Amino acid sequence: MLAHPTGLIGLPLRLLAREVYGHIVNRIGEREVALVTGEEKIKPPNPRYWVATVEAMPRDLDVSFVAIDEIQIAADFERGHVFSDRFLNRRGRDETLVLGAATMRPLVERLLPGVSVVQRPRLSQLVYAGEKKLTRLPPRSAVVAFSAEEVYAIAELIRRQRAGGCGARRAEPAHRNAQVALYQSGDVDFLVATDAIGMGLNLDVDHVAFASDRKFDGFQYRRLTPAELAQIAGRAGRAMRDGTFGVTGRCAPFDPETVLRLESHSFEAVKVLQWRNTQLDFTSLAALQSSLARNPAEPGLTRAPMAEDVLVLETAARDIEVRDVARTPEDVARLWECCQVPDYRKIAPAAHAELCTTLYGFLQRKSYIPADWFARQLALADRTDGDIDTLSTRIAHVRTWTFVANRPDWLAEPEHWQAITRGLEDKLSDALHERLTQRFVDRRTSVLMRRLRENTMLETEISKTGDVLVEGHRIGHLQGFHFAPEASSAGPDAKALRAASAKALAGEIDLRAVRFAEARDDTIVLAADGT
Repeated sequence: MLAHPTGLIGLPLRLLAREVYGHIVNRIGEREVALVTGEEKIKPPNPRYWVATVEAMPRDLDVSFVAIDEIQIAADFERGHVFSDRFLNRRGRDETLVLGAATMRPLVERLLPGVSVVQRPRLSQLVYAGEKKLTRLPPRSAVVAFSAEEVYAIAELIRRQRAGGCGARRAEPAHRNAQVALYQSGDVDFLVATDAIGMGLNLDVDHVAFASDRKFDGFQYRRLTPAELAQIAGRAGRAMRDGTFGVTGRCAPFDPETVLRLESHSFEAVKVLQWRNTQLDFTSLAALQSSLARNPAEPGLTRAPMAEDVLVLETAARDIEVRDVARTPEDVARLWECCQVPDYRKIAPAAHAELCTTLYGFLQRKSYIPADWFARQLALADRTDGDIDTLSTRIAHVRTWTFVANRPDWLAEPEHWQAITRGLEDKLSDALHERLTQRFVDRRTSVLMRRLRENTMLETEISKTGDVLVEGHRIGHLQGFHFAPEASSAGPDAKALRAASAKALAGEIDLRAVRFAEARDDTIVLAADGT
Protein backbone atom coordinates (compact mmCIF):
# COMPACT_ATOMS: atom_id res chain seq x y z
CA MET A 1 0.00 0.00 0.00
CA LEU A 2 2.76 2.44 0.89
CA ALA A 3 4.17 2.04 -2.63
CA HIS A 4 1.08 3.92 -3.86
CA PRO A 5 0.45 7.64 -3.32
CA THR A 6 -2.84 6.91 -1.49
CA GLY A 7 -4.44 3.78 -0.08
CA LEU A 8 -7.12 2.13 2.05
CA ILE A 9 -7.00 -1.22 3.84
CA GLY A 10 -9.93 -2.98 5.53
CA LEU A 11 -9.15 -5.41 8.36
CA PRO A 12 -11.37 -7.85 10.29
CA LEU A 13 -10.58 -6.70 13.85
CA ARG A 14 -10.26 -3.35 15.59
CA LEU A 15 -7.16 -4.62 17.40
CA LEU A 16 -5.54 -5.65 14.12
CA ALA A 17 -6.45 -2.30 12.55
CA ARG A 18 -4.73 -0.55 15.46
CA GLU A 19 -1.64 -2.73 15.04
CA VAL A 20 -1.38 -1.97 11.30
CA TYR A 21 -2.05 1.71 11.95
CA GLY A 22 0.81 1.75 14.47
CA HIS A 23 3.23 0.17 11.97
CA ILE A 24 2.35 2.74 9.30
CA VAL A 25 2.65 5.64 11.76
CA ASN A 26 6.12 4.40 12.73
CA ARG A 27 7.18 4.41 9.08
CA ILE A 28 5.67 7.62 7.70
CA GLY A 29 4.31 9.62 10.66
CA GLU A 30 0.87 10.13 12.15
CA ARG A 31 -0.01 13.08 9.90
CA GLU A 32 -0.13 10.79 6.85
CA VAL A 33 -2.49 8.06 8.06
CA ALA A 34 -6.04 7.83 9.44
CA LEU A 35 -7.62 5.10 11.58
CA VAL A 36 -11.36 4.48 11.26
CA THR A 37 -13.29 1.86 13.23
CA GLY A 38 -16.86 1.81 14.44
CA GLU A 39 -15.87 3.22 17.83
CA GLU A 40 -12.77 5.20 17.01
CA LYS A 41 -11.56 7.78 14.50
CA ILE A 42 -8.09 9.27 14.26
CA LYS A 43 -8.17 11.54 11.25
CA PRO A 44 -5.47 14.14 10.49
CA PRO A 45 -6.37 16.98 8.07
CA ASN A 46 -5.27 15.33 4.80
CA PRO A 47 -4.27 11.69 5.30
CA ARG A 48 -2.86 9.76 2.36
CA TYR A 49 -3.53 6.33 3.83
CA TRP A 50 -6.54 4.92 5.66
CA VAL A 51 -6.67 1.91 7.98
CA ALA A 52 -10.16 0.70 8.86
CA THR A 53 -12.18 -2.25 10.02
CA VAL A 54 -14.01 -3.75 7.05
CA GLU A 55 -17.38 -2.55 8.35
CA ALA A 56 -16.09 1.02 8.78
CA MET A 57 -14.29 1.40 5.42
CA PRO A 58 -15.17 4.90 4.15
CA ARG A 59 -17.34 4.77 1.04
CA ASP A 60 -16.49 8.14 -0.49
CA LEU A 61 -12.71 7.73 -0.85
CA ASP A 62 -10.98 7.79 -4.22
CA VAL A 63 -7.60 6.16 -3.59
CA SER A 64 -4.93 4.51 -5.69
CA PHE A 65 -4.86 1.26 -3.70
CA VAL A 66 -7.51 -0.74 -1.84
CA ALA A 67 -6.96 -3.95 0.18
CA ILE A 68 -9.49 -6.15 2.00
CA ASP A 69 -8.14 -8.75 4.44
CA GLU A 70 -9.56 -12.17 5.45
CA ILE A 71 -12.15 -12.29 2.66
CA GLN A 72 -13.15 -15.85 3.61
CA ILE A 73 -15.28 -14.19 6.30
CA ALA A 74 -17.64 -13.43 3.39
CA ALA A 75 -19.09 -16.89 4.08
CA ASP A 76 -19.92 -16.01 7.70
CA PHE A 77 -23.63 -15.72 8.56
CA GLU A 78 -23.23 -12.58 10.70
CA ARG A 79 -20.54 -10.48 9.00
CA GLY A 80 -20.28 -12.19 5.63
CA HIS A 81 -22.48 -9.84 3.63
CA VAL A 82 -20.26 -6.88 4.58
CA PHE A 83 -17.08 -8.62 3.40
CA SER A 84 -18.83 -9.74 0.19
CA ASP A 85 -19.85 -6.16 -0.56
CA ARG A 86 -16.38 -4.78 0.06
CA PHE A 87 -14.40 -7.21 -2.05
CA LEU A 88 -16.97 -7.26 -4.86
CA ASN A 89 -17.45 -3.49 -5.07
CA ARG A 90 -14.54 -1.56 -3.54
CA ARG A 91 -11.76 -0.76 -5.99
CA GLY A 92 -8.52 1.20 -6.03
CA ARG A 93 -7.76 3.33 -9.08
CA ASP A 94 -4.55 1.43 -9.79
CA GLU A 95 -4.64 -1.73 -7.71
CA THR A 96 -7.07 -3.76 -5.59
CA LEU A 97 -5.74 -6.53 -3.34
CA VAL A 98 -7.94 -9.11 -1.60
CA LEU A 99 -6.31 -11.35 1.01
CA GLY A 100 -7.68 -14.57 2.41
CA ALA A 101 -7.67 -18.34 2.57
CA ALA A 102 -7.03 -20.51 -0.48
CA THR A 103 -10.53 -21.95 -0.02
CA MET A 104 -11.85 -18.73 -1.57
CA ARG A 105 -9.94 -19.09 -4.85
CA PRO A 106 -12.66 -20.77 -7.01
CA LEU A 107 -15.32 -18.22 -6.02
CA VAL A 108 -12.97 -15.25 -6.38
CA GLU A 109 -11.99 -16.37 -9.88
CA ARG A 110 -15.66 -16.80 -10.80
CA LEU A 111 -16.88 -13.51 -9.30
CA LEU A 112 -13.86 -11.43 -10.36
CA PRO A 113 -12.98 -12.57 -13.90
CA GLY A 114 -9.39 -11.89 -14.90
CA VAL A 115 -8.13 -11.67 -11.32
CA SER A 116 -4.47 -12.54 -10.77
CA VAL A 117 -4.03 -15.08 -7.95
CA VAL A 118 -0.79 -15.37 -5.97
CA GLN A 119 -0.47 -18.15 -3.38
CA ARG A 120 1.83 -17.85 -0.36
CA PRO A 121 2.26 -21.30 1.22
CA ARG A 122 3.14 -21.68 4.89
CA LEU A 123 6.93 -21.88 5.32
CA SER A 124 6.92 -24.00 8.49
CA GLN A 125 5.23 -27.23 9.54
CA LEU A 126 2.09 -27.45 11.65
CA VAL A 127 1.97 -30.73 13.60
CA TYR A 128 -0.79 -32.32 15.70
CA ALA A 129 0.41 -32.91 19.27
CA GLY A 130 -2.66 -34.79 20.46
CA GLU A 131 -4.40 -34.32 23.79
CA LYS A 132 -2.74 -32.63 26.77
CA LYS A 133 -4.01 -31.71 30.21
CA LEU A 134 -4.24 -27.99 30.89
CA THR A 135 -1.58 -28.43 33.55
CA ARG A 136 0.77 -30.14 31.06
CA LEU A 137 0.66 -27.61 28.24
CA PRO A 138 4.07 -26.40 27.06
CA PRO A 139 5.13 -22.77 27.63
CA ARG A 140 4.12 -20.25 24.93
CA SER A 141 0.73 -21.91 24.50
CA ALA A 142 -2.53 -20.27 23.48
CA VAL A 143 -5.68 -21.95 24.76
CA VAL A 144 -8.79 -21.29 22.68
CA ALA A 145 -12.31 -21.27 24.12
CA PHE A 146 -15.59 -19.80 22.91
CA SER A 147 -17.27 -18.17 25.89
CA ALA A 148 -16.27 -15.76 28.64
CA GLU A 149 -17.04 -18.40 31.26
CA GLU A 150 -14.70 -20.91 29.62
CA VAL A 151 -11.94 -18.34 29.13
CA TYR A 152 -11.95 -17.28 32.79
CA ALA A 153 -12.34 -20.81 34.18
CA ILE A 154 -9.37 -22.06 32.15
CA ALA A 155 -7.28 -19.02 33.07
CA GLU A 156 -8.05 -19.58 36.76
CA LEU A 157 -7.01 -23.24 36.58
CA ILE A 158 -3.74 -22.38 34.81
CA ARG A 159 -3.01 -19.63 37.36
CA ARG A 160 -3.40 -22.09 40.23
CA GLN A 161 -1.38 -24.87 38.66
CA ARG A 162 1.35 -23.07 36.72
CA ALA A 163 3.94 -20.56 37.87
CA GLY A 164 3.35 -17.02 36.73
CA GLY A 165 -0.25 -17.35 35.61
CA CYS A 166 -1.67 -16.42 32.22
CA GLY A 167 -3.28 -13.68 30.21
CA ALA A 168 -7.04 -13.85 29.67
CA ARG A 169 -8.37 -12.20 26.57
CA ARG A 170 -12.00 -11.47 25.80
CA ALA A 171 -13.70 -9.47 23.10
CA GLU A 172 -13.49 -5.97 24.59
CA PRO A 173 -10.84 -4.46 22.30
CA ALA A 174 -9.72 -1.55 24.45
CA HIS A 175 -7.96 -3.73 27.04
CA ARG A 176 -6.78 -6.55 24.77
CA ASN A 177 -3.52 -4.83 23.84
CA ALA A 178 -2.43 -4.84 27.47
CA GLN A 179 -3.25 -8.53 27.93
CA VAL A 180 -1.47 -9.47 24.70
CA ALA A 181 1.52 -7.35 25.78
CA LEU A 182 1.81 -9.39 29.00
CA TYR A 183 2.08 -12.54 26.90
CA GLN A 184 4.38 -11.10 24.24
CA SER A 185 6.79 -9.71 26.85
CA GLY A 186 7.13 -13.12 28.50
CA ASP A 187 5.54 -12.02 31.77
CA VAL A 188 3.11 -14.91 31.28
CA ASP A 189 3.63 -18.12 29.30
CA PHE A 190 -0.01 -18.85 28.52
CA LEU A 191 -2.74 -16.95 26.73
CA VAL A 192 -6.40 -17.95 26.99
CA ALA A 193 -8.45 -16.38 24.22
CA THR A 194 -11.37 -16.69 21.85
CA ASP A 195 -11.07 -17.62 18.18
CA ALA A 196 -10.32 -13.95 17.39
CA ILE A 197 -6.60 -14.78 17.72
CA GLY A 198 -6.92 -16.51 14.35
CA MET A 199 -7.47 -13.20 12.56
CA GLY A 200 -3.89 -12.32 11.74
CA LEU A 201 -2.67 -11.08 15.13
CA ASN A 202 1.11 -11.41 15.42
CA LEU A 203 1.65 -13.54 18.52
CA ASP A 204 4.68 -15.52 19.63
CA VAL A 205 2.79 -18.82 19.98
CA ASP A 206 4.40 -22.26 19.80
CA HIS A 207 1.33 -24.38 20.58
CA VAL A 208 -2.41 -23.83 20.13
CA ALA A 209 -4.70 -25.92 22.36
CA PHE A 210 -8.43 -26.14 21.65
CA ALA A 211 -10.47 -26.31 24.85
CA SER A 212 -13.56 -26.56 22.66
CA ASP A 213 -14.34 -27.10 18.99
CA ARG A 214 -17.90 -25.80 19.11
CA LYS A 215 -19.13 -22.21 19.01
CA PHE A 216 -22.27 -20.13 18.61
CA ASP A 217 -22.09 -18.49 15.18
CA GLY A 218 -24.91 -16.01 15.80
CA PHE A 219 -27.60 -18.48 14.81
CA GLN A 220 -26.69 -21.92 16.17
CA TYR A 221 -24.13 -23.89 18.15
CA ARG A 222 -22.02 -25.95 15.77
CA ARG A 223 -18.63 -27.57 15.36
CA LEU A 224 -15.93 -25.55 13.68
CA THR A 225 -15.10 -26.59 10.15
CA PRO A 226 -11.58 -27.88 9.41
CA ALA A 227 -10.81 -24.58 7.65
CA GLU A 228 -11.91 -22.62 10.75
CA LEU A 229 -9.81 -24.86 13.00
CA ALA A 230 -6.83 -24.31 10.71
CA GLN A 231 -7.28 -20.53 10.82
CA ILE A 232 -6.78 -20.69 14.60
CA ALA A 233 -4.22 -23.51 14.76
CA GLY A 234 -2.12 -21.68 12.19
CA ARG A 235 -1.18 -19.08 14.83
CA ALA A 236 1.31 -21.65 16.18
CA GLY A 237 4.80 -21.14 14.81
CA ARG A 238 6.01 -18.14 12.82
CA ALA A 239 8.02 -17.82 9.62
CA MET A 240 10.43 -20.78 9.59
CA ARG A 241 9.62 -21.97 13.14
CA ASP A 242 7.34 -25.01 13.31
CA GLY A 243 4.22 -25.00 15.46
CA THR A 244 1.96 -27.58 17.10
CA PHE A 245 -1.74 -27.80 17.87
CA GLY A 246 -3.89 -30.11 19.92
CA VAL A 247 -6.82 -30.38 22.29
CA THR A 248 -7.19 -29.89 26.02
CA GLY A 249 -9.87 -29.78 28.68
CA ARG A 250 -13.14 -31.39 27.59
CA CYS A 251 -12.49 -31.12 23.87
CA ALA A 252 -12.47 -34.54 22.17
CA PRO A 253 -9.33 -35.45 20.19
CA PHE A 254 -9.51 -34.62 16.49
CA ASP A 255 -10.21 -37.49 14.12
CA PRO A 256 -7.42 -38.58 11.73
CA GLU A 257 -9.08 -36.98 8.70
CA THR A 258 -9.30 -33.57 10.42
CA VAL A 259 -5.68 -33.85 11.56
CA LEU A 260 -4.57 -34.68 8.01
CA ARG A 261 -6.47 -31.70 6.62
CA LEU A 262 -4.95 -29.29 9.15
CA GLU A 263 -1.40 -30.58 8.73
CA SER A 264 -1.58 -30.62 4.91
CA HIS A 265 -3.64 -27.40 4.64
CA SER A 266 -6.18 -29.17 2.42
CA PHE A 267 -9.76 -27.93 2.74
CA GLU A 268 -12.98 -27.85 0.77
CA ALA A 269 -13.48 -24.71 -1.25
CA VAL A 270 -16.03 -22.17 -0.06
CA LYS A 271 -19.16 -22.78 -2.13
CA VAL A 272 -21.36 -19.80 -1.35
CA LEU A 273 -20.95 -16.28 0.06
CA GLN A 274 -23.40 -14.27 2.12
CA TRP A 275 -24.82 -11.27 0.28
CA ARG A 276 -27.14 -8.37 1.05
CA ASN A 277 -28.34 -5.70 -1.32
CA THR A 278 -26.56 -2.37 -0.80
CA GLN A 279 -28.57 -0.43 -3.41
CA LEU A 280 -31.30 0.47 -0.93
CA ASP A 281 -34.58 2.25 -1.65
CA PHE A 282 -35.35 4.90 0.99
CA THR A 283 -38.57 6.24 -0.54
CA SER A 284 -40.58 4.59 2.26
CA LEU A 285 -40.19 2.11 5.10
CA ALA A 286 -41.85 -0.59 3.01
CA ALA A 287 -39.54 0.15 0.08
CA LEU A 288 -36.47 -0.09 2.33
CA GLN A 289 -37.60 -3.43 3.75
CA SER A 290 -38.33 -4.72 0.26
CA SER A 291 -34.90 -3.69 -1.07
CA LEU A 292 -33.19 -5.40 1.87
CA ALA A 293 -35.09 -8.60 1.04
CA ARG A 294 -33.80 -8.76 -2.54
CA ASN A 295 -32.10 -11.96 -3.64
CA PRO A 296 -28.74 -11.95 -5.47
CA ALA A 297 -28.68 -12.61 -9.19
CA GLU A 298 -25.08 -13.86 -9.26
CA PRO A 299 -24.35 -17.61 -8.79
CA GLY A 300 -22.24 -18.30 -5.72
CA LEU A 301 -24.06 -15.72 -3.61
CA THR A 302 -26.96 -16.26 -1.23
CA ARG A 303 -29.06 -13.76 0.66
CA ALA A 304 -27.71 -13.38 4.19
CA PRO A 305 -29.89 -14.29 7.17
CA MET A 306 -31.73 -11.45 8.84
CA ALA A 307 -29.03 -9.48 10.64
CA GLU A 308 -29.24 -7.47 13.84
CA ASP A 309 -29.85 -4.15 12.06
CA VAL A 310 -32.67 -5.60 9.93
CA LEU A 311 -34.36 -7.04 13.03
CA VAL A 312 -34.20 -3.59 14.67
CA LEU A 313 -35.73 -2.09 11.52
CA GLU A 314 -38.56 -4.65 11.62
CA THR A 315 -39.29 -3.67 15.23
CA ALA A 316 -39.10 0.06 14.46
CA ALA A 317 -41.42 -0.30 11.47
CA ARG A 318 -44.15 -1.61 13.80
CA ASP A 319 -43.82 1.44 16.07
CA ILE A 320 -46.57 3.98 15.33
CA GLU A 321 -44.45 6.94 16.50
CA VAL A 322 -41.59 5.91 14.23
CA ARG A 323 -43.89 5.49 11.24
CA ASP A 324 -45.35 8.94 11.86
CA VAL A 325 -41.95 10.67 11.53
CA ALA A 326 -40.32 8.41 8.90
CA ARG A 327 -42.05 9.91 5.88
CA THR A 328 -39.37 11.31 3.55
CA PRO A 329 -36.39 9.45 2.02
CA GLU A 330 -34.11 11.44 4.35
CA ASP A 331 -36.18 10.33 7.37
CA VAL A 332 -36.02 6.67 6.32
CA ALA A 333 -32.28 6.88 5.63
CA ARG A 334 -31.71 8.35 9.10
CA LEU A 335 -33.76 5.55 10.67
CA TRP A 336 -31.61 2.97 8.87
CA GLU A 337 -28.48 4.68 10.26
CA CYS A 338 -29.89 4.38 13.79
CA CYS A 339 -30.76 0.71 13.25
CA GLN A 340 -27.10 0.03 12.47
CA VAL A 341 -25.83 0.97 15.93
CA PRO A 342 -24.09 -2.28 17.05
CA ASP A 343 -25.57 -4.15 19.99
CA TYR A 344 -22.45 -4.26 22.16
CA ARG A 345 -24.51 -4.39 25.36
CA LYS A 346 -26.22 -7.72 24.52
CA ILE A 347 -29.01 -7.15 27.03
CA ALA A 348 -31.91 -8.27 24.82
CA PRO A 349 -32.98 -7.63 21.19
CA ALA A 350 -35.98 -5.60 22.40
CA ALA A 351 -33.77 -3.42 24.62
CA HIS A 352 -31.43 -2.68 21.72
CA ALA A 353 -34.32 -1.87 19.40
CA GLU A 354 -35.69 0.52 22.04
CA LEU A 355 -32.32 2.28 22.27
CA CYS A 356 -32.13 2.70 18.49
CA THR A 357 -35.65 4.12 18.24
CA THR A 358 -34.92 6.46 21.17
CA LEU A 359 -31.88 7.82 19.33
CA TYR A 360 -33.97 8.19 16.18
CA GLY A 361 -36.65 10.08 18.08
CA PHE A 362 -34.07 12.55 19.41
CA LEU A 363 -32.58 13.12 15.96
CA GLN A 364 -35.97 13.63 14.34
CA ARG A 365 -37.44 15.92 17.00
CA LYS A 366 -34.34 17.88 18.08
CA SER A 367 -31.83 17.32 15.24
CA TYR A 368 -29.26 16.21 17.85
CA ILE A 369 -29.09 13.80 20.77
CA PRO A 370 -29.45 15.99 23.91
CA ALA A 371 -26.08 16.53 25.59
CA ASP A 372 -27.54 16.17 29.11
CA TRP A 373 -29.17 12.82 28.25
CA PHE A 374 -25.94 11.56 26.67
CA ALA A 375 -23.90 12.71 29.68
CA ARG A 376 -26.24 10.81 32.04
CA GLN A 377 -25.70 7.58 30.07
CA LEU A 378 -21.93 7.99 30.37
CA ALA A 379 -22.16 8.80 34.07
CA LEU A 380 -23.86 5.45 34.72
CA ALA A 381 -20.75 3.68 33.43
CA ASP A 382 -18.17 6.05 34.93
CA ARG A 383 -17.10 3.77 37.81
CA THR A 384 -14.05 1.57 38.16
CA ASP A 385 -15.23 -0.55 41.09
CA GLY A 386 -16.64 -4.04 40.66
CA ASP A 387 -15.41 -7.38 39.38
CA ILE A 388 -14.30 -8.44 35.91
CA ASP A 389 -17.81 -9.08 34.57
CA THR A 390 -19.09 -5.75 35.90
CA LEU A 391 -16.26 -3.82 34.26
CA SER A 392 -16.71 -5.75 31.00
CA THR A 393 -20.40 -4.81 30.98
CA ARG A 394 -19.58 -1.13 31.54
CA ILE A 395 -17.06 -1.19 28.70
CA ALA A 396 -19.71 -2.71 26.41
CA HIS A 397 -22.07 0.15 27.27
CA VAL A 398 -19.36 2.75 26.69
CA ARG A 399 -18.53 1.18 23.31
CA THR A 400 -22.11 1.88 22.28
CA TRP A 401 -21.81 5.54 23.28
CA THR A 402 -18.40 5.76 21.59
CA PHE A 403 -19.99 4.55 18.36
CA VAL A 404 -22.75 7.15 18.71
CA ALA A 405 -20.22 9.92 19.44
CA ASN A 406 -18.33 9.05 16.27
CA ARG A 407 -21.35 9.73 14.09
CA PRO A 408 -20.54 13.13 12.56
CA ASP A 409 -23.98 14.73 12.99
CA TRP A 410 -25.67 13.01 15.92
CA LEU A 411 -24.28 15.24 18.68
CA ALA A 412 -23.86 19.00 18.71
CA GLU A 413 -20.19 18.67 19.73
CA PRO A 414 -19.06 15.29 18.41
CA GLU A 415 -15.32 15.82 18.90
CA HIS A 416 -15.86 16.79 22.55
CA TRP A 417 -17.87 13.64 23.23
CA GLN A 418 -15.46 11.47 21.25
CA ALA A 419 -12.66 12.52 23.59
CA ILE A 420 -14.82 11.88 26.66
CA THR A 421 -16.00 8.42 25.55
CA ARG A 422 -12.48 7.43 24.49
CA GLY A 423 -11.09 8.54 27.85
CA LEU A 424 -13.81 6.67 29.73
CA GLU A 425 -13.23 3.50 27.74
CA ASP A 426 -9.48 3.75 28.39
CA LYS A 427 -10.08 4.27 32.12
CA LEU A 428 -12.39 1.26 32.37
CA SER A 429 -10.02 -0.81 30.25
CA ASP A 430 -7.11 0.00 32.56
CA ALA A 431 -9.23 -1.06 35.54
CA LEU A 432 -10.25 -4.28 33.78
CA HIS A 433 -6.65 -5.05 32.85
CA GLU A 434 -5.65 -4.51 36.48
CA ARG A 435 -8.42 -6.88 37.69
CA LEU A 436 -7.40 -9.52 35.16
CA THR A 437 -3.76 -9.17 36.15
CA GLN A 438 -4.58 -9.39 39.86
CA ARG A 439 -6.65 -12.51 39.30
CA PHE A 440 -4.63 -14.43 36.74
CA VAL A 441 -1.04 -13.16 36.89
CA ASP A 442 1.53 -13.41 39.69
CA ARG A 443 3.84 -10.64 38.50
CA ARG A 444 6.58 -11.50 41.00
CA THR A 445 6.87 -15.11 39.87
CA SER A 446 6.49 -14.14 36.21
CA VAL A 447 9.37 -11.66 36.35
CA LEU A 448 11.67 -14.04 38.21
CA MET A 449 10.92 -16.97 35.90
CA ARG A 450 11.55 -14.84 32.83
CA ARG A 451 14.92 -13.65 34.19
CA LEU A 452 15.90 -17.24 34.98
CA ARG A 453 14.99 -18.38 31.45
CA GLU A 454 17.03 -15.53 29.98
CA ASN A 455 19.94 -16.57 32.22
CA THR A 456 20.58 -12.92 33.07
CA MET A 457 22.11 -11.55 36.26
CA LEU A 458 19.38 -11.06 38.85
CA GLU A 459 19.38 -7.69 40.58
CA THR A 460 19.44 -8.58 44.27
CA GLU A 461 19.13 -6.31 47.28
CA ILE A 462 19.30 -7.30 50.94
CA SER A 463 18.02 -4.71 53.36
CA LYS A 464 19.51 -3.98 56.79
CA THR A 465 16.67 -5.98 58.33
CA GLY A 466 17.42 -9.00 56.12
CA ASP A 467 14.60 -8.65 53.58
CA VAL A 468 15.67 -10.09 50.21
CA LEU A 469 14.44 -8.30 47.09
CA VAL A 470 15.08 -9.69 43.60
CA GLU A 471 14.21 -7.45 40.63
CA GLY A 472 12.32 -5.27 43.11
CA HIS A 473 10.14 -8.12 44.42
CA ARG A 474 10.40 -9.37 48.01
CA ILE A 475 11.09 -13.11 47.94
CA GLY A 476 11.96 -13.81 51.56
CA HIS A 477 14.18 -13.07 54.56
CA LEU A 478 17.88 -13.88 55.12
CA GLN A 479 19.11 -14.25 58.70
CA GLY A 480 22.73 -15.29 58.92
CA PHE A 481 23.00 -18.26 56.58
CA HIS A 482 19.32 -19.18 56.83
CA PHE A 483 16.94 -18.06 54.08
CA ALA A 484 13.18 -18.18 54.70
CA PRO A 485 11.13 -17.77 51.49
CA GLU A 486 7.84 -15.90 51.48
CA ALA A 487 5.22 -17.90 53.30
CA SER A 488 2.52 -16.72 50.87
CA SER A 489 3.96 -18.76 47.98
CA ALA A 490 3.13 -22.40 47.44
CA GLY A 491 3.19 -25.04 44.72
CA PRO A 492 4.95 -24.02 41.50
CA ASP A 493 5.42 -20.48 42.87
CA ALA A 494 7.59 -21.87 45.66
CA LYS A 495 9.73 -23.75 43.13
CA ALA A 496 10.24 -20.57 41.13
CA LEU A 497 11.16 -18.60 44.25
CA ARG A 498 13.63 -21.26 45.38
CA ALA A 499 15.28 -21.22 41.97
CA ALA A 500 15.44 -17.42 41.93
CA SER A 501 16.70 -17.19 45.50
CA ALA A 502 19.39 -19.85 44.95
CA LYS A 503 20.77 -17.90 41.99
CA ALA A 504 20.41 -14.48 43.60
CA LEU A 505 21.81 -15.36 47.04
CA ALA A 506 24.74 -17.53 45.99
CA GLY A 507 27.16 -14.60 45.98
CA GLU A 508 25.88 -13.16 49.27
CA ILE A 509 26.15 -16.53 51.05
CA ASP A 510 29.73 -16.92 49.78
CA LEU A 511 30.65 -13.45 51.11
CA ARG A 512 29.12 -14.22 54.51
CA ALA A 513 30.97 -17.55 54.63
CA VAL A 514 34.29 -15.81 53.93
CA ARG A 515 33.61 -13.19 56.62
CA PHE A 516 32.63 -15.92 59.08
CA ALA A 517 35.79 -17.94 58.36
CA GLU A 518 38.01 -14.89 58.82
CA ALA A 519 36.27 -13.64 61.97
CA ARG A 520 38.12 -13.77 65.33
CA ASP A 521 36.85 -16.27 67.87
CA ASP A 522 35.93 -13.54 70.36
CA THR A 523 33.47 -12.01 67.82
CA ILE A 524 31.44 -15.21 67.52
CA VAL A 525 28.66 -15.95 70.02
CA LEU A 526 26.89 -19.32 70.00
CA ALA A 527 23.33 -19.20 71.31
CA ALA A 528 21.57 -22.00 73.15
CA ASP A 529 19.59 -22.94 70.05
CA GLY A 530 22.78 -23.29 67.97
CA THR A 531 22.56 -20.01 66.06
